[in-house]
Amino acid sequence: MSTITIRGIDETTAKILKEKAKKEGTSVNAVLLNTLKESLGLGKKKRTVVYTDLDHLAGTWSEKDFSEFQKKIADFETVDEKMWK
Repeated sequence: MSTITIRGIDETTAKILKEKAKKEGTSVNAVLLNTLKESLGLGKKKRTVVYTDLDHLAGTWSEKDFSEFQKKIADFETVDEKMWK
């Protein structure tokens, strides 16, 4: 396995690499290797997309809201035995 030194990385690029490594829970070296492999067509791109546009709604239901929702979806919890024979 070879060792290569990359010189001339500007502060903005270094900052983004460090942030990405922290977000992915990995090292800057691993982020660089994966990025190089992907750009050279040697690795598969991750297709995982994390959506956060509805995060502000999490935990906002009251007990009454939850109870009403449970009542409305109760039919989905029953199994039609005739269909499964």
